[in-house]
Amino acid sequence: MSNFKILPSILAADHGLFVEEAKSVGKETDMLHIDVMDGHFVPNITFGPKVVSSLKKNTAYALDVHLMIEQVDSYTPVFAEAGADIITIHQEATVHLHRSLNLIRSFGIKSGVALNPATSLNTLEWVIDEVDLVCIMSVNPGFGGQKFIESSIDKIRALDAIRRDRHLSFIIEVDGGVDVKTAPLVHQAGADYLVAGSAVFGQPDRSEAIRNIRQSIEKSSGRSDTIFV
Repeated sequence: MSNFKILPSILAADHGLFVEEAKSVGKETDMLHIDVMDGHFVPNITFGPKVVSSLKKNTAYALDVHLMIEQVDSYTPVFAEAGADIITIHQEATVHLHRSLNLIRSFGIKSGVALNPATSLNTLEWVIDEVDLVCIMSVNPGFGGQKFIESSIDKIRALDAIRRDRHLSFIIEVDGGVDVKTAPLVHQAGADYLVAGSAVFGQPDRSEAIRNIRQSIEKSSGRSDTIFV
């Protein structure tokens, strides 16, 4: 797929100014990425459903909620009701992945599944036809600002090949270490949604930071087409 979307991750934003920080990206995107961490599945604690609810109420962005937590089935209804437009859970965090994905979709929202760097694409063999999004983690989850894992490019490319071979339309998302250097590489490999944290909120002008990432992709591919869905 040649189209792409850049999703600023509020994990890298000022946690005391979520709404203001979210609005600082302006109209350069229409979706925010929210990393929810519980201190168990990953060694960090971040946001709860009230943050999602506040962003939904006070901004115009769609919300891509990434649950890096245990007990995903217990919290899926809470985050769906808070205003998530996409809920992504980790393959490694649930025993009954098929059931958990169906639970997400029962709320009328898109379901996603994320894979840690060491997790094989083969673990999605029997659910791949039913997911709306697959998130390839290009860092080990838990903290922002980590170095991009280069082998993720081959993993994205392999996932894109599966998508094409099976004539499927799920979104390929990449999360971790995305910046002006890595964005063209993951997009060329097949990624549609690119999550950028420090590369956006670590810059004084967030709109310009997103434009720079977009332009790095367009320059590399010779295209200027983006999607907003």
